[in-house]
Amino acid sequence: MASLDPAPEAPLDSAPVRKKRFPVRRVAALAGSVLLLGAVVGGTGYTVVAVQDADRDPGKPSWKFPKAAADQDSPEAKGLRGMLMPYEEDGFAQGPDIDEFGADAELSGRQATALRKESLRGLPPADRRKLEKLIDKQRIKGVVMRSYLDADGYAAYDDKVSAVNVTLTQMESQAAVRNSSTSQIEFFETLDLFRKGPKIEGHKNAKCFLSPEDKDEKIDWMFCSAYVGDVLVAVNASGVAPMDKRGVSTFVAAQLDRIDDPGKAV
Repeated sequence: MASLDPAPEAPLDSAPVRKKRFPVRRVAALAGSVLLLGAVVGGTGYTVVAVQDADRDPGKPSWKFPKAAADQDSPEAKGLRGMLMPYEEDGFAQGPDIDEFGADAELSGRQATALRKESLRGLPPADRRKLEKLIDKQRIKGVVMRSYLDADGYAAYDDKVSAVNVTLTQMESQAAVRNSSTSQIEFFETLDLFRKGPKIEGHKNAKCFLSPEDKDEKIDWMFCSAYVGDVLVAVNASGVAPMDKRGVSTFVAAQLDRIDDPGKAV
């Protein structure tokens, strides 16, 4: 997490620059999401490059993906895990590990809260204590994470493969969920670094951002934040440039629809 050191003073002959300041409660909403963002962004780019550079011998598949253990003749997932898009849906297979969590993970509220607090290490003690108290007030009920790869579940022969990571965080307070998503969006907007991403059809509160345009960069990256009721949704995607943004945005819309319709996640 970036340090909270004060910005350097502006030169005397320059006009003062107004910088947007985040209330402490907004910073608390971001704490922990930085940890998860770092985990998912770190894993996806490597996998996309690995698939792109795999053996292109037309006589055999260049990359084969094992079917997720969770999907092998297992009972239908319920609760928060059941809200995740299943593997093999719309051609999405099991993706790379999300850091040490694996490709398909579930954390209890206590575990997720501990991870958020762990991400505050390095902050001044007084600031850390304030943020820890605010994290406790969010009353996280649980977190699920799942990674996907849109390579038709079998092999990747072309350059259009994308890796997508979804994180669902359920809280007791819908207001806390809404504030968390709003804070994530404001954070990216304030950086004034990322491009505007595609709209998510049917979900006005969802917003996506794209990595800065760079002709020398081989990988595109996209982050989307949204919420449905008491569930905060964070989606990270990366793919060989130019990434299939429409395909990813369609997947995000389907994921939000699945949460929104209880009948699809019994």
